Amino acid sequence: MVAENGEVLMPRMVECVKLGRELPGLDKPPFPGELGDRIYEHVSRQAWEMWPAQATIIINHLGLSMGDPEARAVLREQMEQFFFGDQDQSQQPEGWSPPPAKGGAPAAAPRKK
Repeated sequence: MVAENGEVLMPRMVECVKLGRELPGLDKPPFPGELGDRIYEHVSRQAWEMWPAQATIIINHLGLSMGDPEARAVLREQMEQFFFGDQDQSQQPEGWSPPPAKGGAPAAAPRKK
């Protein structure tokens, strides 16, 4: 990082709870509130960059609509679990399986009832 005066700044380092080592942190909390502050203090930039792909899997698998406040609450809970939950547990939603390799037939996703 470079300051406005041209001075080279060292990145802010955090002990990343997700990746288990000291890494550069985020420049600012990703969103307001307690969870945003907690992520800022304990999650590295590298781990934060893993979240969008995980969020997409969760949104698609659970059929969440981000216009629904309850769906946003579910995603927020999943985010907290992703970063601060038991890292030994699978990070994928229950019943989710990765898409087939290219050239394979797409698997039909089970519908929520």
